[in-house]
Amino acid sequence: MTVVEMYVAGFQAKPKSARQKAWDIAATVCDPEIPVLTIEDLGILRDVEIVDDGGLVPAVQVTITPTYSGCPAMDAIRDDLNAAFAKEGYPSVHVDLVLAPAWTTDWMTEAGKQKLREYGIAPPSGKAAAGGHSGPVRLSLAVKCPQCSSLNTKELTRFGSTSCKALYVCQDCQEPFDYFKVL
Repeated sequence: MTVVEMYVAGFQAKPKSARQKAWDIAATVCDPEIPVLTIEDLGILRDVEIVDDGGLVPAVQVTITPTYSGCPAMDAIRDDLNAAFAKEGYPSVHVDLVLAPAWTTDWMTEAGKQKLREYGIAPPSGKAAAGGHSGPVRLSLAVKCPQCSSLNTKELTRFGSTSCKALYVCQDCQEPFDYFKVL
């Protein structure tokens, strides 16, 4: 056995902390409006803590930030978090909705943006850079068609199937598609 093989054979993966295990459970919950995205992909999963409340099984506190205040998906996400943790043996879960700092599409993961493309939704393009502007600057950027990758697209309506999406049509392949707006 070589020195490298002995080292690798003797290496044991560090066990996950209780907090990381809880995060991993929360990260499996999907967005009810775009089921190919998890709440981690979307960037609304902000924190997961284990709270010792004196019970046999520790309580879990999950912090999420809605994509916009009043988002109707938050109740479903709260229920799905409770169900995911109950399935894994955590009967006590508290879900906090935090509005500040406000969610931004900058929090979406690259994997989440790729999942949107594959699902047929154009992901947000560019950075929101919240608070980084000294005045209003409105630019109209081309949105790439998720079907044929053409930039020859046109916005049909600013609000699509949900408030965070706009409805576009590709001028080349003629396919309509949702665009996840930069917020």
